[in-house]
Amino acid sequence: MPFFASNRRGAAGSGFGHSTLPTTGKPKPLRKPSGSRRRNLFTPSPTFFSIAIFLSLLLFLAVFLRYGFPSHLSSSPKSSSWQNSRLLRRPKPKPYGAGAGTGGATRTGGDISAASVDITTKDLYDRIEFRDIDGGAWKQGWKVEYEGGEWNEEKLKVFVVPHSHNDPGWKQTVEEYYIHQSRHILDTIVESLSRDARRKFIWEEMSYLERWWRDASELKRASFSNLVKNGQLEIVGGGWVMNDEANSHYFAIIEQMMEGNIWLNDTIGVVPQNSWSIDPFGYSATMAYLLRRMGFRNMLIQRTHYEVKKELASQKNLEYIWRQSWDVDETTDIFVHMMPFYSYDIPHTCGPEPAICCQFDFARMRGFGYEYCPWRTDPVETNLNNVQDRASKLLDQYKKKSTLYRTNTLLVPLGDDFRYVSIDEAEAQFRNYQMIFDHINNNPTLMAEIKFGTLEDYFRTLRNEAERKNYSRPGEVGSGELGGFPSLSGDFFTYADRNHDYFSGYFVSRPFFKAVDRILEQTLRASEMMAAFVLGYCQKYQCSKLPISFTYKLTAARRNLALFQHHDGITGTAKNHVVEDYGNRMHTSLQDLQIFLSRAVEVLLGDISDKRDPTLLLKFEPEQIRSKYDVQPVHRVLDLHEEQSHSVVFFNPLEQLRDEVVMIVTSVPDISIINSSGSCVPSQISPEWNPSTKDKAFTGNHRLYWRASVPPMGLETYYVAHGFKGCGKAVPAELKMSSGLYSLPCPSPYVCSKLEGNETKIRNAHHTLVFDVIHGLLRRIVHKNGEKTVLGEEIGMYSSSGSGAYLFKPTSEARPIVEEGGQLLISEGPLVREACSIPKTTWSKTPVAHCTRIYNEENIFQELLIEKEYHVDMGRDEFNNRELIVRFKTDIDSKRVFYSDLNGFQMSRRETYDKIPLQGNYYPMPSLAFIQNLLGRRFSVHSRQSLGVASLKNGWLEIMLDRRLVNDDGRGLGQGVMDNRPMNVLFHLLLESNVSVSPSASTFPVLRPSILSHAVGARLEYPILAFVTRKEEAMPSKPALKSFAPLSSSLPCDLHVVSLKVPHPTKFPQERLAEPRFAIIFQRKGWDSSYCRRGELQCSLVADEPVNLYYMFKDLSVQNVVATSLNLLRDDAEILGYGKQLRGIAHEGNVLLSPMEIQAFKLELQWPT
Repeated sequence: MPFFASNRRGAAGSGFGHSTLPTTGKPKPLRKPSGSRRRNLFTPSPTFFSIAIFLSLLLFLAVFLRYGFPSHLSSSPKSSSWQNSRLLRRPKPKPYGAGAGTGGATRTGGDISAASVDITTKDLYDRIEFRDIDGGAWKQGWKVEYEGGEWNEEKLKVFVVPHSHNDPGWKQTVEEYYIHQSRHILDTIVESLSRDARRKFIWEEMSYLERWWRDASELKRASFSNLVKNGQLEIVGGGWVMNDEANSHYFAIIEQMMEGNIWLNDTIGVVPQNSWSIDPFGYSATMAYLLRRMGFRNMLIQRTHYEVKKELASQKNLEYIWRQSWDVDETTDIFVHMMPFYSYDIPHTCGPEPAICCQFDFARMRGFGYEYCPWRTDPVETNLNNVQDRASKLLDQYKKKSTLYRTNTLLVPLGDDFRYVSIDEAEAQFRNYQMIFDHINNNPTLMAEIKFGTLEDYFRTLRNEAERKNYSRPGEVGSGELGGFPSLSGDFFTYADRNHDYFSGYFVSRPFFKAVDRILEQTLRASEMMAAFVLGYCQKYQCSKLPISFTYKLTAARRNLALFQHHDGITGTAKNHVVEDYGNRMHTSLQDLQIFLSRAVEVLLGDISDKRDPTLLLKFEPEQIRSKYDVQPVHRVLDLHEEQSHSVVFFNPLEQLRDEVVMIVTSVPDISIINSSGSCVPSQISPEWNPSTKDKAFTGNHRLYWRASVPPMGLETYYVAHGFKGCGKAVPAELKMSSGLYSLPCPSPYVCSKLEGNETKIRNAHHTLVFDVIHGLLRRIVHKNGEKTVLGEEIGMYSSSGSGAYLFKPTSEARPIVEEGGQLLISEGPLVREACSIPKTTWSKTPVAHCTRIYNEENIFQELLIEKEYHVDMGRDEFNNRELIVRFKTDIDSKRVFYSDLNGFQMSRRETYDKIPLQGNYYPMPSLAFIQNLLGRRFSVHSRQSLGVASLKNGWLEIMLDRRLVNDDGRGLGQGVMDNRPMNVLFHLLLESNVSVSPSASTFPVLRPSILSHAVGARLEYPILAFVTRKEEAMPSKPALKSFAPLSSSLPCDLHVVSLKVPHPTKFPQERLAEPRFAIIFQRKGWDSSYCRRGELQCSLVADEPVNLYYMFKDLSVQNVVATSLNLLRDDAEILGYGKQLRGIAHEGNVLLSPMEIQAFKLELQWPT
């Protein structure tokens, strides 16, 4: 049963159970608010208003004179039991400028306010000197002391929490670890805890638990379940893995949490409520938000910068309330415990002196195979003769550690990587500690009570104490979630564990597989969506068999994506053979999903009453193919004969109409395009470019471009015909080539000319791009109003002997590598214009080639962006200990401040500090970074995959593309990163100018993307998917109308469908009378209204046109809608942190999310009878 089931905060949430969306019948469509809808019971006179205003002012003055300005109220005790309390005070809006943090001014449109908090991570970085002072025994702190009377009024309550950190892949694959260690650990937990009810344990990774559950006997399963239900064993986090927080996209984080939590709930009947995240290398505010919206109230973190830990510990702020930077209503608040010391192993968790703490890691005694204590004093067995001395030493460490926190409730983890692998090891820990506990607990003068505990035990006791005692400080903003602790906003990147060792290398390590991760993510999302539509439309027909029969592979795909989110997976920090295992798993799932999608396309475009077996459909295949796990996808080449055609079906996974230029590859140039209504579509061909060799610049195939229009979340068919007499042929691009290329034969049917001069240009209606012909690099942009922006492109290399999979440790600044004399090709057609370069470098084969592309079609978002594609290949030893970067050097006066995204969800302000080394000024860039000046000139780079970014000088934006490193960096992996694969890195560049005065940085510390920038990012993250017929077919004289448009209309462009899915496809036929079988997750994007252009998107905004769920789908009937948590397991608004906004969402089915919010619904979709 959920821990917080009876812990609703305040009266406002008590009615939520009655305010969910209607479950029967459709309401009338909601009209837009207008003045005409006000109720005019009578019309008061001007005199009436004057009297009312006068009396109101008198009342206000009286209240002011009596009470003065309102002040923040500290939390007062409401109940002795936190778990059963229903009276925790609700978050309340803060007055403007309240607290030590940023004021709460509100902007218009999709913009959001700035939350009031006590601490921001920016404030911490401004204040900390980063001097790395040696603190003695606690090397990164100070000599910790206590007086002795601190526990006279309230004794010290210590919870020792046994745990075992099980990486789902690192030095071994997930299966190897399971066979050799994890299955034995889970066996040990069950047996050891069953021997003594005082013993406790926590477990995090569902990937291992699910694997063990399949092998375990019924008796072991029952014992495990009983231990969970009686509180001895707590599942913490409960995700499929303990995910990375720098590189993972928020969609994948939700998926991996959902997969683990749902499996756990289905199998054992529990839903986790406390998060345990001890090993990711830095922490994102996005994770705190997602956990809160899943119903978590508490979280624990470990790996934050050692100087940040020291600063927080010095003020007793290691426990705090994490609040999102935009949250003025405190609905996102979640309580956080930050561990204070270097590591989560036993020497660094009992107290500040690791040499002492190591003596209490009883698994290091002889016979267990673990290394002895490096401080040369090893643990010994506890007995009656030494227990007093041993207890005194351990309690001294506990008391010292407790002085770093505000309360007298202390958490002490007891574990390490893959611990408790045998019964003997577990008994050594439990037996020795229990003897020490008994000694201390039986001596009242020690003023301490110590026991084994879980996270739940700790957080419940801490909250009870905080409710009884007021730990708030004067002027502290705090939180209504829990009084007595400071509120904090921001993130914890970039992590350093010691000295100048910054974990910024893993932002880029193994970038090939970071790209595969995003492809699997977008393919899985599309497959979930298609499966939901097939089941919605085919419930009574044979075609419903398709997604149901595919359930096993769909589940495998969910789990393979989830597995790669592990903090040694997507990070690129595993052994080579483990990376191969991750890659093969993702590749297998990609192939399975593409087969399913190809068949689903045929079902949805065909007759749903068709009685053929849908699992045997073979008409379509994906337009892109990948032959093995470690090669890039390639386009299928359509080899057309005279008077033959191929059908090309496009799927638009976004919720708005897509009107954009698309591309496929053909072997013949004389091609025509016909749409599904039989009309001719203008098109262009360009020669397919081969960046991997100078001797053969062209493949002989042709890139075919045309403008396609695809309905939201729907399908549209086009016909690619050879020799079709009724339409004009694709127009060949004109080619201009530098001298090196010009000596090669001009490909047919193109016209070629030689590039002359030192500069060349490509242009469309919005901008002209100027290139340096000698180096083949972009130099500046001339806008259509005549203004110029310097945009100097530079490709460089860092050299390093200390970098590794985790760390980035350059020996000096990056040096440019492009020399004079490379090859440059200009291709100009009616739709697409590009400049492609194979630069000359020191090496015989360049590590990078690149193309710059603009689109020349009117009224599409593509005409406003610049596309940059880099072909990167560092797979040769001549690039050893090198790290490749691209740098954009602009004339924008950014003050070395830039913004990078957190998990594709929100932006974080970054500032380059001279007091921090270069590598510490690098930050994760999962999808977006931008710089901007005070007048609002903004330069943005959208990325298709996660990379690392910095702004080392004013106006610069630098992005690392790949790294090849010989040496291990001393963090346990035991190898470098030498398995580079050729890959393409795709960026969309955007230059914008705002239409209003830009806010000062002090008022709005975090800027937001524009609505256009959001659209650009969404289309890069979720590209149109193409499917082609396997066989040629004669072009019909009148094509059948082949499209599928499931939505009534496009959704507002600031509303995103994160996911539409059927969580349990195998149960679909049986669940009809139980609870809703479908789920949909929405996100309303926060955007900067000072950039008002919508990029020719012609779309509405949520504020202008609310979405009604009951009328969202054109053909399917929506029923039984229930608002729920992001893991689909909790339906109580108070548990999720939602306040009044969910009641707004629930009103008549209208989705009225606040900007930045993500909300899930369970619902039923029915084909009308």
